[in-house]
Amino acid sequence: MDKPLDVKQAILIAGPTASGKSALALGLAERLGGEIVNADSMQIYRELRVLTARPSAAEEARVPHHLYGVISGAELCSAGRWSRMAIEAIADIEARGHVPIVVGGTGLYFKALIEGFSPIPDVPDAVREAARSEVEAAGDEAHALLAAVDPALAEVIRPSDRQRIARGIEVARATGRPLSAWQKQPREPLLAGSIAKIVLAPDRAWLRARCDARFETMVQEGAIEEARALAAMHLAPELPVMKALGLRPLIDYVSGKIELSEAVTLGQAETRAYAKRQETWFKTQMITWQRFSEQDSERLLAKIFSFIDGLGLTRP
Repeated sequence: MDKPLDVKQAILIAGPTASGKSALALGLAERLGGEIVNADSMQIYRELRVLTARPSAAEEARVPHHLYGVISGAELCSAGRWSRMAIEAIADIEARGHVPIVVGGTGLYFKALIEGFSPIPDVPDAVREAARSEVEAAGDEAHALLAAVDPALAEVIRPSDRQRIARGIEVARATGRPLSAWQKQPREPLLAGSIAKIVLAPDRAWLRARCDARFETMVQEGAIEEARALAAMHLAPELPVMKALGLRPLIDYVSGKIELSEAVTLGQAETRAYAKRQETWFKTQMITWQRFSEQDSERLLAKIFSFIDGLGLTRP
């Protein structure tokens, strides 16, 4: 993409899991004549509607939704791949005279839209596959492999994040330059124009309770069946879809390794921990975004409409 997509108006809504983003986006879309674009790295996979809290079929019927369940879990959807699809969807929505509303919890996706990507050359498939195989074989020692070729990147990547470890290794080997050095290069945003940037920041105790309650609801509404079906696909454990919150404990349950009560407890703990990491990301990486802590949906909508009006975005 040579230059940013310059939109007449768009709304970006970020927030931790279970914070009410999807319901807010739906309410805004209905009142603004908008269409919703998914910015959640797990909701893009088709196999896990329940476990990733994708909008229901009834909700999707109320306003157009884009990029939900459009990729097989057997594939890898990078931020680059998502951003290309998102820009195409946003341009199409605006061309029809509607308001694009991008919503999700994947901070890196939003960062890609607003800041763009570093100009990293393509990595040959053979180099990529070799690096990922080596990382998988190294297990807990993979972080040391990254530190050997890109110590600066290793300092900010968790040892358990094998996908990003492999990415750092493959870029260093393919280009002869550390990924951390590429990331310092100037970037061009992918999206420009009149954009309302919103972060939901609810009370932490309220959010933790929501995480726990929602996971229990997921289990009651089909998450176990989804986990059983995905386990039957025998996908590589390093694929992103296999890292869905609560999936591993539920697979252990359907495999007879643990009791359901333990699977639920572990799934809830994973969800709470992820929400906390999201909160930290949004607080440190989205400092110019407008934060909203209101938990009542109607009052939240009123405050957001006031914010949108102040930006000069039009409403029907």
